[in-house]
Amino acid sequence: MISSLKHYLGVYRYFVTTSVSEALSFRTSFILLVLMDIFFYFSVLFSVDFLFDHMQTIGPWNRYQLLFFICFMLNIDTIHMGVFSSNFWMLGFKIRTGELDFDLLKPTHSIFICFFRYLKPSSLLTAPVAWGLLIYYGSKIGLLWYDWLLIPPLLLLGLSLLCVLEFILCTSMFWLVEGMGINFLRMQMQQMARWPDFIYKYTYQKIFTIGVPLLLIGSGPVHFILDKSNWHYLAGMCLAIVISTLILVKIWNKALRQYDSASS
Repeated sequence: MISSLKHYLGVYRYFVTTSVSEALSFRTSFILLVLMDIFFYFSVLFSVDFLFDHMQTIGPWNRYQLLFFICFMLNIDTIHMGVFSSNFWMLGFKIRTGELDFDLLKPTHSIFICFFRYLKPSSLLTAPVAWGLLIYYGSKIGLLWYDWLLIPPLLLLGLSLLCVLEFILCTSMFWLVEGMGINFLRMQMQQMARWPDFIYKYTYQKIFTIGVPLLLIGSGPVHFILDKSNWHYLAGMCLAIVISTLILVKIWNKALRQYDSASS
Protein backbone atom coordinates (compact mmCIF):
# COMPACT_ATOMS: atom_id res chain seq x y z
CA MET A 1 0.00 0.00 0.00
CA ILE A 2 2.74 2.44 1.04
CA SER A 3 4.99 1.45 -1.86
CA SER A 4 2.10 1.90 -4.29
CA LEU A 5 1.39 5.36 -2.86
CA LYS A 6 5.06 6.31 -3.21
CA HIS A 7 5.00 5.11 -6.81
CA TYR A 8 2.00 7.25 -7.71
CA LEU A 9 3.37 10.29 -5.88
CA GLY A 10 6.66 9.87 -7.72
CA VAL A 11 4.89 9.67 -11.07
CA TYR A 12 2.75 12.68 -10.22
CA ARG A 13 5.86 14.68 -9.32
CA TYR A 14 7.07 14.18 -12.89
CA PHE A 15 3.67 15.23 -14.20
CA VAL A 16 3.97 18.47 -12.25
CA THR A 17 7.56 19.07 -13.41
CA THR A 18 6.82 18.56 -17.09
CA SER A 19 3.63 20.64 -16.97
CA VAL A 20 5.41 23.56 -15.30
CA SER A 21 8.32 23.38 -17.75
CA GLU A 22 5.97 23.35 -20.72
CA ALA A 23 3.85 26.23 -19.38
CA LEU A 24 6.86 28.44 -18.66
CA SER A 25 8.22 27.88 -22.16
CA PHE A 26 5.55 30.32 -23.38
CA ARG A 27 5.82 33.10 -20.79
CA THR A 28 3.62 35.66 -22.52
CA SER A 29 0.83 33.12 -22.82
CA PHE A 30 1.39 32.09 -19.19
CA ILE A 31 1.04 35.69 -17.93
CA LEU A 32 -2.06 36.28 -20.06
CA LEU A 33 -3.69 33.15 -18.67
CA VAL A 34 -3.05 34.34 -15.12
CA LEU A 35 -4.58 37.74 -15.89
CA MET A 36 -7.54 36.08 -17.61
CA ASP A 37 -8.30 33.96 -14.53
CA ILE A 38 -8.10 36.99 -12.23
CA PHE A 39 -10.40 38.94 -14.53
CA PHE A 40 -12.83 36.00 -14.46
CA TYR A 41 -12.92 36.05 -10.65
CA PHE A 42 -13.82 39.71 -10.42
CA SER A 43 -16.26 39.68 -13.34
CA VAL A 44 -18.24 36.90 -11.63
CA LEU A 45 -18.22 38.72 -8.29
CA PHE A 46 -19.22 42.07 -9.79
CA SER A 47 -22.08 40.50 -11.75
CA VAL A 48 -23.47 38.93 -8.57
CA ASP A 49 -22.84 42.02 -6.44
CA PHE A 50 -24.74 44.08 -9.00
CA LEU A 51 -27.91 42.10 -8.30
CA PHE A 52 -27.94 43.29 -4.69
CA ASP A 53 -28.21 46.88 -5.84
CA HIS A 54 -31.81 45.98 -6.67
CA MET A 55 -32.74 43.58 -3.83
CA GLN A 56 -31.79 42.81 -0.23
CA THR A 57 -31.65 39.03 -0.38
CA ILE A 58 -31.70 36.22 -2.91
CA GLY A 59 -33.51 33.28 -1.39
CA PRO A 60 -32.39 32.94 2.24
CA TRP A 61 -28.97 34.55 1.68
CA ASN A 62 -27.89 38.16 1.82
CA ARG A 63 -25.18 39.86 -0.26
CA TYR A 64 -22.17 38.59 1.67
CA GLN A 65 -23.48 35.06 2.13
CA LEU A 66 -24.03 34.65 -1.61
CA LEU A 67 -20.68 36.23 -2.43
CA PHE A 68 -19.03 33.84 0.04
CA PHE A 69 -20.68 30.96 -1.84
CA ILE A 70 -19.40 32.34 -5.16
CA CYS A 71 -15.87 32.58 -3.74
CA PHE A 72 -16.15 29.03 -2.41
CA MET A 73 -16.99 27.85 -5.92
CA LEU A 74 -14.19 29.98 -7.41
CA ASN A 75 -11.72 28.14 -5.20
CA ILE A 76 -13.07 24.79 -6.40
CA ASP A 77 -12.77 26.08 -9.97
CA THR A 78 -9.19 27.19 -9.36
CA ILE A 79 -8.07 23.74 -8.24
CA HIS A 80 -10.17 22.07 -10.93
CA MET A 81 -8.73 24.23 -13.71
CA GLY A 82 -5.19 23.79 -12.45
CA VAL A 83 -5.22 20.04 -11.83
CA PHE A 84 -7.95 18.38 -13.92
CA SER A 85 -9.42 20.51 -16.70
CA SER A 86 -6.70 20.01 -19.33
CA ASN A 87 -7.00 16.24 -19.02
CA PHE A 88 -10.64 16.23 -20.12
CA TRP A 89 -9.75 18.05 -23.34
CA MET A 90 -6.81 15.73 -23.99
CA LEU A 91 -8.78 12.52 -23.44
CA GLY A 92 -10.94 12.95 -26.54
CA PHE A 93 -7.85 13.74 -28.64
CA LYS A 94 -6.00 10.67 -27.34
CA ILE A 95 -8.91 8.35 -28.07
CA ARG A 96 -9.35 9.77 -31.57
CA THR A 97 -5.66 9.56 -32.51
CA GLY A 98 -4.76 6.34 -30.72
CA GLU A 99 -2.33 8.01 -28.29
CA LEU A 100 -4.32 6.46 -25.47
CA ASP A 101 -2.64 3.14 -26.34
CA PHE A 102 0.64 4.35 -24.86
CA ASP A 103 -1.06 5.48 -21.65
CA LEU A 104 -2.71 2.11 -21.18
CA LEU A 105 0.67 0.37 -21.42
CA LYS A 106 2.16 2.35 -18.55
CA PRO A 107 2.45 0.73 -15.06
CA THR A 108 -0.18 2.97 -13.46
CA HIS A 109 -3.95 2.78 -13.29
CA SER A 110 -5.54 4.04 -16.49
CA ILE A 111 -7.86 6.47 -14.65
CA PHE A 112 -4.85 8.06 -12.95
CA ILE A 113 -2.84 8.43 -16.14
CA CYS A 114 -5.80 9.79 -18.13
CA PHE A 115 -7.20 12.30 -15.62
CA PHE A 116 -4.12 13.46 -13.70
CA ARG A 117 -1.47 13.75 -16.43
CA TYR A 118 -1.73 17.43 -17.41
CA LEU A 119 -1.73 20.44 -15.10
CA LYS A 120 -2.34 24.12 -15.76
CA PRO A 121 0.12 25.98 -13.49
CA SER A 122 -1.23 29.42 -14.42
CA SER A 123 -4.54 28.62 -12.71
CA LEU A 124 -2.82 27.36 -9.57
CA LEU A 125 -0.82 30.59 -9.43
CA THR A 126 -4.05 32.56 -8.97
CA ALA A 127 -5.06 30.49 -5.93
CA PRO A 128 -3.92 33.20 -3.43
CA VAL A 129 -6.33 35.65 -5.09
CA ALA A 130 -9.21 33.18 -4.81
CA TRP A 131 -8.33 32.43 -1.19
CA GLY A 132 -8.06 36.14 -0.39
CA LEU A 133 -11.55 36.74 -1.72
CA LEU A 134 -12.91 33.77 0.24
CA ILE A 135 -11.32 35.03 3.46
CA TYR A 136 -12.63 38.55 2.88
CA TYR A 137 -16.24 37.51 2.42
CA GLY A 138 -15.94 34.85 5.12
CA SER A 139 -14.98 37.57 7.58
CA LYS A 140 -17.95 39.62 6.40
CA ILE A 141 -20.40 36.88 7.40
CA GLY A 142 -18.66 36.35 10.75
CA LEU A 143 -17.25 32.83 10.40
CA LEU A 144 -15.88 31.35 13.62
CA TRP A 145 -12.46 29.74 13.97
CA TYR A 146 -13.77 26.19 13.51
CA ASP A 147 -15.62 27.26 10.35
CA TRP A 148 -12.28 28.23 8.83
CA LEU A 149 -10.88 24.81 9.70
CA LEU A 150 -13.82 23.17 7.91
CA ILE A 151 -13.33 25.06 4.66
CA PRO A 152 -10.29 23.15 3.22
CA PRO A 153 -11.77 19.63 3.66
CA LEU A 154 -15.15 20.84 2.41
CA LEU A 155 -13.49 22.33 -0.69
CA LEU A 156 -11.86 18.97 -1.39
CA LEU A 157 -15.19 17.21 -0.82
CA GLY A 158 -16.94 19.44 -3.35
CA LEU A 159 -14.07 19.11 -5.80
CA SER A 160 -14.13 15.31 -5.49
CA LEU A 161 -17.84 15.16 -6.28
CA LEU A 162 -17.44 17.49 -9.27
CA CYS A 163 -14.54 15.51 -10.69
CA VAL A 164 -16.05 12.05 -10.32
CA LEU A 165 -19.22 13.24 -12.09
CA GLU A 166 -17.08 14.67 -14.89
CA PHE A 167 -15.05 11.47 -15.10
CA ILE A 168 -18.26 9.49 -15.61
CA LEU A 169 -19.47 11.89 -18.30
CA CYS A 170 -16.15 11.77 -20.15
CA THR A 171 -16.21 7.97 -20.45
CA SER A 172 -18.81 8.53 -23.17
CA MET A 173 -15.97 9.82 -25.39
CA PHE A 174 -15.05 6.18 -26.04
CA TRP A 175 -18.26 5.80 -28.05
CA LEU A 176 -18.13 9.15 -29.86
CA VAL A 177 -16.17 10.44 -32.85
CA GLU A 178 -14.68 13.30 -30.79
CA GLY A 179 -15.09 14.75 -27.31
CA MET A 180 -15.74 18.43 -28.03
CA GLY A 181 -19.47 18.21 -27.33
CA ILE A 182 -18.89 16.30 -24.10
CA ASN A 183 -16.48 18.94 -22.88
CA PHE A 184 -18.99 21.71 -23.58
CA LEU A 185 -21.65 19.71 -21.72
CA ARG A 186 -19.17 19.31 -18.85
CA MET A 187 -18.70 23.09 -18.76
CA GLN A 188 -22.48 23.56 -18.58
CA MET A 189 -22.51 21.21 -15.60
CA GLN A 190 -19.93 23.43 -13.91
CA GLN A 191 -22.01 26.52 -14.68
CA MET A 192 -25.07 24.97 -13.05
CA ALA A 193 -23.09 24.06 -9.93
CA ARG A 194 -21.82 27.65 -9.57
CA TRP A 195 -25.25 28.77 -8.34
CA PRO A 196 -26.89 27.79 -5.03
CA ASP A 197 -29.58 25.14 -5.11
CA PHE A 198 -32.42 27.41 -3.97
CA ILE A 199 -32.43 29.49 -7.17
CA TYR A 200 -33.77 26.50 -9.13
CA LYS A 201 -37.36 25.31 -9.16
CA TYR A 202 -38.33 22.41 -6.91
CA THR A 203 -38.30 19.78 -9.68
CA TYR A 204 -34.86 20.80 -10.93
CA GLN A 205 -33.55 20.90 -7.37
CA LYS A 206 -34.54 17.29 -6.85
CA ILE A 207 -33.16 16.12 -10.19
CA PHE A 208 -29.80 17.84 -9.74
CA THR A 209 -29.50 17.06 -6.05
CA ILE A 210 -30.56 13.41 -6.00
CA GLY A 211 -30.40 12.16 -9.60
CA VAL A 212 -27.28 14.00 -10.77
CA PRO A 213 -25.97 15.68 -7.58
CA LEU A 214 -24.46 18.77 -9.21
CA LEU A 215 -26.10 21.19 -6.79
CA LEU A 216 -24.47 19.48 -3.81
CA ILE A 217 -20.97 20.46 -4.99
CA GLY A 218 -21.05 23.99 -3.56
CA SER A 219 -24.45 24.30 -1.90
CA GLY A 220 -23.87 21.34 0.43
CA PRO A 221 -20.67 22.63 2.08
CA VAL A 222 -21.81 26.26 2.28
CA HIS A 223 -25.21 25.37 3.74
CA PHE A 224 -23.36 23.36 6.40
CA ILE A 225 -20.89 26.17 7.13
CA LEU A 226 -23.72 28.64 7.62
CA ASP A 227 -25.93 26.26 9.61
CA LYS A 228 -24.50 23.10 11.22
CA SER A 229 -27.94 21.48 11.33
CA ASN A 230 -27.58 20.97 7.57
CA TRP A 231 -25.22 18.01 8.07
CA HIS A 232 -27.43 15.88 5.83
CA TYR A 233 -25.98 17.76 2.83
CA LEU A 234 -22.53 16.38 3.64
CA ALA A 235 -23.89 12.88 4.18
CA GLY A 236 -25.52 13.10 0.76
CA MET A 237 -22.25 14.27 -0.80
CA CYS A 238 -20.27 11.38 0.70
CA LEU A 239 -22.89 8.86 -0.46
CA ALA A 240 -22.94 10.43 -3.93
CA ILE A 241 -19.13 10.20 -4.20
CA VAL A 242 -19.11 6.52 -3.21
CA ILE A 243 -21.92 5.58 -5.61
CA SER A 244 -20.47 7.69 -8.44
CA THR A 245 -17.01 6.15 -7.98
CA LEU A 246 -18.44 2.64 -8.24
CA ILE A 247 -20.33 3.65 -11.39
CA LEU A 248 -17.20 5.24 -12.84
CA VAL A 249 -15.07 2.12 -12.32
CA LYS A 250 -17.73 -0.10 -13.89
CA ILE A 251 -18.27 2.13 -16.94
CA TRP A 252 -14.54 2.81 -17.36
CA ASN A 253 -13.67 -0.88 -17.38
CA LYS A 254 -16.42 -1.53 -19.91
CA ALA A 255 -15.17 1.34 -22.08
CA LEU A 256 -11.62 -0.04 -22.07
CA ARG A 257 -12.86 -3.51 -23.06
CA GLN A 258 -14.68 -2.01 -26.05
CA TYR A 259 -11.92 0.47 -26.93
CA ASP A 260 -10.79 -0.02 -30.53
CA SER A 261 -7.49 1.76 -31.04
CA ALA A 262 -7.41 4.36 -33.79
CA SER A 263 -3.73 3.56 -34.34
CA SER A 264 -4.36 -0.05 -35.33
